[in-house]
Amino acid sequence: MTATYQQALQAARALGLDRLDAQLLLLHALGRPDTDRAWLLAHDDDLLAEPAAAVFRRLSLRRATGEPLAYIVAYKDFFGLRFGVDARVLVPRPDTETLVQWALDVAEKATPESVRVLDLGTGSGAIAVAIAVTLAKNLRAGARAATVHAVDASAAALAVASGNAAALQANVQFIESHWFEKVSGHYHVIASNPPYIASTDPHLSALTHEPLEALTAGPDGLDDLRQIITLAPAHLLPGGWLLLEHGYDQADTVRALLTHRGFTQIQSRQDLAGIARCSGGQWF
Repeated sequence: MTATYQQALQAARALGLDRLDAQLLLLHALGRPDTDRAWLLAHDDDLLAEPAAAVFRRLSLRRATGEPLAYIVAYKDFFGLRFGVDARVLVPRPDTETLVQWALDVAEKATPESVRVLDLGTGSGAIAVAIAVTLAKNLRAGARAATVHAVDASAAALAVASGNAAALQANVQFIESHWFEKVSGHYHVIASNPPYIASTDPHLSALTHEPLEALTAGPDGLDDLRQIITLAPAHLLPGGWLLLEHGYDQADTVRALLTHRGFTQIQSRQDLAGIARCSGGQWF
């Protein structure tokens, strides 16, 4: 029996999908942009052709099992840019835009001819590409350049990241490396959104579709943050900044680690929910 758009959406809701996800998946099945939600509402009574209905049912079942919407539609918008994503990388989170903006604030205040930025654990490339695209636009008027390097230990993740850089015409150089292992340069800004979830965290059971190695970092979730804080000074130019995203309850600990290592100007920035989500410090 042929269903209307409204009936198809109601069936998806019955599977447990929320209203927005159901609408976005239906638009995807119809081959329409995700900005067409108003169009969809205006066509509630249109009949859904069987080929599109079959696609929509399949996509709805995937979402009902907990697979991230971004993996199903194969993209995620971040910092005003559209990134291709799949199960090889984490889905970029809006909170990480806090880290990008802080890195840009620091980079744009640097005075040299060429600003140098390093993104550690780049994943989809969202941080590095967003920084590179924005710096290229903002620094062009001043005849200054930006060098952006991005590191990841996963060759599969780097394939996704390099594809995003190419699609968005971002000048980013990628390095396959476990943190600083194969990094030889020095930078004005080192930014990182490393794994920071404790390996025993009960919430991990809800994240089975995303790569576990990109999420967890030891019993307290701080193993990678400790390593980065310890090693970063050897790759920072004098006056350079290390900026780190971390868990909602880790700001005090991360600031203490930065203090112990000898960083100055230590501070945190809040995410969209008002939670201290990023912490960083300056190195001399």
